[in-house]
Amino acid sequence: MAGKFKFLGGAALAFPALLFAPVAMADDEAAERAEIQVLGHPDPEGLLPDQTAPKAVSAISSDFIVKQAPTLNAFQLVNLLPGANVSTTDPYGLSANSSLTLRGLGQDQIGVVMEGAPQNDIGYYVAYPSQFADAENVRQVTLSQGTADIDAPVVAAAGGLLSLTLDDPRPETGGLVNLSVGSYAERRIFARLDTGTIGATGLKAFVSYSNNRADNWRGAGFDKRQHVDAKLLREWGDGNRASISASYNDASTSTYPSPTMAEWKASGRGFNFDKRYTAGNTNYWRLYRSPFRSLYFAAPLHLKLSDTLTFDSSAYLQFGHGNAPYGTQLATTGNYLGTEELAQPVALPGAVDGVATVLGNYTGKQRRVGDVSKFTLQAGAHRITAGVWFDYGTDRVTQSYTSIGADGRPVDEWGYQGKAIKTADGRLLAYENARTETVTKAFFLADSITLTPRLGVDIGFKGVSVLRNGRNYLPGPQSKIDADSFAALPRAAVHYQLDERQQLFANITTSFRTPNEFSLYDSYYGGEVVSRGTTTLKNEYSVSQELGYRYIGPSLSFSLTAFHYHFRNRQVATVIDSGGALVNSTINAGSQTSYGLDGEIDYRPAKGVSVYLSGEYLHARLNDDLAVGGDLLPTKGKHAVAAPTFQFGMGSTYDDGRLFGSTALKYVGRQYATFTNDESIKGYATLDLSIGVHLAGLIDAQRMDLRLNAINVTNPRVLSGVQTVTTNALDTVGRGGTVIAGAAPGYYVGSGRAFVATLSRAF
Repeated sequence: MAGKFKFLGGAALAFPALLFAPVAMADDEAAERAEIQVLGHPDPEGLLPDQTAPKAVSAISSDFIVKQAPTLNAFQLVNLLPGANVSTTDPYGLSANSSLTLRGLGQDQIGVVMEGAPQNDIGYYVAYPSQFADAENVRQVTLSQGTADIDAPVVAAAGGLLSLTLDDPRPETGGLVNLSVGSYAERRIFARLDTGTIGATGLKAFVSYSNNRADNWRGAGFDKRQHVDAKLLREWGDGNRASISASYNDASTSTYPSPTMAEWKASGRGFNFDKRYTAGNTNYWRLYRSPFRSLYFAAPLHLKLSDTLTFDSSAYLQFGHGNAPYGTQLATTGNYLGTEELAQPVALPGAVDGVATVLGNYTGKQRRVGDVSKFTLQAGAHRITAGVWFDYGTDRVTQSYTSIGADGRPVDEWGYQGKAIKTADGRLLAYENARTETVTKAFFLADSITLTPRLGVDIGFKGVSVLRNGRNYLPGPQSKIDADSFAALPRAAVHYQLDERQQLFANITTSFRTPNEFSLYDSYYGGEVVSRGTTTLKNEYSVSQELGYRYIGPSLSFSLTAFHYHFRNRQVATVIDSGGALVNSTINAGSQTSYGLDGEIDYRPAKGVSVYLSGEYLHARLNDDLAVGGDLLPTKGKHAVAAPTFQFGMGSTYDDGRLFGSTALKYVGRQYATFTNDESIKGYATLDLSIGVHLAGLIDAQRMDLRLNAINVTNPRVLSGVQTVTTNALDTVGRGGTVIAGAAPGYYVGSGRAFVATLSRAF
């Protein structure tokens, strides 16, 4: 989220280099066709698949994941991969304050799926990695830097696709226990039980539970998380399989304050919420704790109907409810509900001179159901895929207020309406109160054609319709909203095998995204409409191309990919202050052009030893001046925000069967925080280490490991990313001569040093 840089230990913790060589995507346009095979040599742990895909892809597997600190989330795990730029605010990945960008494209531009089910927010497109499955249950994390699969159930994915695949239940009865302790009173327990194959049913299942708690590494407060994963699997016949997986997350985490540049220079890491409450204080840490519960179900199905025809379905069901609160003050009089002035005073417990400190709530409740179904036919040289995607979701958002006690503790941190402050006539006192239905319908058709044993061509088309219907419950000029959009998304790819080890590929892909939900609704303050919602905002549309080379050899593998993007109505994610609540929003940055080069090298000089290098050069520029008010901000030719020109990663690993260890270094270049490039953060680096010992055989034959992970070894004090993008930080004269007032961006603060010791025991 150039020049001199400092070391920052962060998300990329102890990456074995051997895991990041180019691998094949599970791309349904290319899978199971007469594939181009590159006969490489598996690395010492067999973690380098010898398949290829006509686009840039990288992956990490469970053999790598089990060696890392078990608190790491999926964003942190992929930090060393080409193009990935991860900003986190705490070393353990528990806080929701995190960011992942790919090739300069933000988190709301990256599709995320787990077991085929979408994980992005339906209203704002962001994903929250701290809610995903526990790392011990993840078999593979795949990162497609350029494009999403044609059948992926995601809308805003110009920045690529992050896919998580859960581990299958084991065929034998058994389990695993992990115990971890670390810095900042970190303590975690994880336990998993596998049923093994259940009698003659052919069913097998696992269920796991984890409990994690850690103090905030800066400021007062703590994070806690409970999580349950489960999966039931049945396999039969020639490749048929059906499964149901569930993932439940219950967390209450801290919102770390994001300083402006002036606040950072003045206070550094001391820019925090207050540890103790005093009367009237809105900066007390308990007023900024975010509780959230989520429940995900996914039911992927694969049926082989004949030797040439298969059917796949991925159904899903999701629920989520949470609050992102903040401290504020209310008066008993002078209040408004939308544009309606309240004639009667509002009863506020604890009010002094008609004013009370309260908890401002920003609550969201989401429900979502959907399915992707497709048929795949092998007809000679053609592999034809045809399918549909349907998704229905509701998002209920309110900004209400809850009383707090004399000690500063909220009466209800969840922001439930039953305990929220009401008007004199019993209505909910709210700054925002809306419900949005989103219906997504899509169809896709693709053909993978084997022209010769060496040459293949993929063509595809996807049509996507997004319909939003909403209701604004606040009194005012707006009551209902309707927004409908359709996008035609063609794509094509060519792949050519030079010899047994080398491949060339090229592709062209299109993508789009609609403006987020917040832009549809009027906002009110003091009885006035301060911003008008609109359904006429233009969709972002992008065209991207890749040209790549891939080599897989006995001890050396590498890939090099050149890429180019052109955007119309580029939508850049930011965070705005809406009545005190920090709300995800977007800024239309007009046209943008980006191009660059990604590369990665995996070298395995000896058994158990590997070295991995990755790098990216990115040239991302705005093509238009930005309209602000009635003038134009001079932004044409400026660097895109949060898009570092250079970044590179370097990792190494050693494992001789008894001792193991690894290192990880990631450098991220300068990042601009405004469209005028008048404020930026310097380049920085992360450095993380790990060391461990395999204890199997010392007590019994069961797997048993002890490992120590060191995060942010050099512990510098740096800003690690841009959280709040603004148009300009300094007052700027527009093209028409108007002085356009500046607004300060906000930043993520790089996390502090942490150590985590983990004892793993299988049974």
